[in-house]
Amino acid sequence: MKLSLNNNSNAVHENIGVYSFVKPKILYKDFKLLSGKETRLVERVNDGSIITRFDKTPFPEDSTDVVCPHFLELKWAYGCPFDCSWCYLKGTFRFRPNGKEPVIKDYRKIELHTRAFLEEVKTPEVLNTGEIADSLMSENSGNPFSKFIIPMFENQKLHKVLFLTKSPNIKNFLEIYPHNQAIISFSLNALPVAKKWEKAPPVLKRIEAAKKVFQAGYEVRLRIDPMVPIDGWEECYSQLVDLIFDNLVPERITLGSLRGLQSTINGCSDRSWVKYLKESSNWGKKIDFKTRLQMYSIVIEHLKSKHNYNKVALCKETIAMWNSLKIGYKQIKCNCIW
Repeated sequence: MKLSLNNNSNAVHENIGVYSFVKPKILYKDFKLLSGKETRLVERVNDGSIITRFDKTPFPEDSTDVVCPHFLELKWAYGCPFDCSWCYLKGTFRFRPNGKEPVIKDYRKIELHTRAFLEEVKTPEVLNTGEIADSLMSENSGNPFSKFIIPMFENQKLHKVLFLTKSPNIKNFLEIYPHNQAIISFSLNALPVAKKWEKAPPVLKRIEAAKKVFQAGYEVRLRIDPMVPIDGWEECYSQLVDLIFDNLVPERITLGSLRGLQSTINGCSDRSWVKYLKESSNWGKKIDFKTRLQMYSIVIEHLKSKHNYNKVALCKETIAMWNSLKIGYKQIKCNCIW
């Protein structure tokens, strides 16, 4: 059964019916970290329907293998109200009758699994709420996710909850105190790129929202992803960086370039962006190496020379790219982890 949310939200609540309130079991597994060290970490809580480790990327060994640390997902919902042309959720949810239409899971089950995790797990973790959903898509509802989940994390000091969004709807966040265990990450792009391919709130509105939560004391991270080598991209992405630093200093910035799994490409109606994809990796098709290297190099240099900023990482990039940029990926500090 599905119950509509209030206040003009397009999402629906998913009622899972009757289920046991026995404390969920935390399952652990030995994971090989990017450093090469093996350590025992949480694999999932119960069936993994709420909390599970993203481990779809194999340990990188070859130069064309992508680097991605295995982070924890807090799968409170799925889908997205926006309609970016290259959205990977179009491929992920291609077999669902309603595609990526937003659905919010049963809050009782979310609370049960999350509390069990917070009470038992002693290794600090960041739980990412924005891998298969826009983290702010319930903020206009009568029971916004932010006001539900942040207080739960504030009852402890070990783990943090990460919100990832293209939404500027941060009103509820400004009413929540304390918020020391919450991280807000905004996905941004060059203005012409966003205008052409992102059916989402304007980038300037997102930056304005980032500024407000930054001023309110939240830890703010930014993703500039996916970068696209349109005509004049050098100026466009330098302008974006300047707009960011005119408003705030993010805790970290993660850069990524346009990429597409075949399932994503197949699920998209607007494929005008696919022309930029020239080579393959173990995480789909990518822009050619030389162009990606140039894009990253120019943005990283601009951040360093103009803004004295070097807290930069890459997303879903190959070992060869990390090495070419002379950035050590084995101690990566990207968007989704500590």
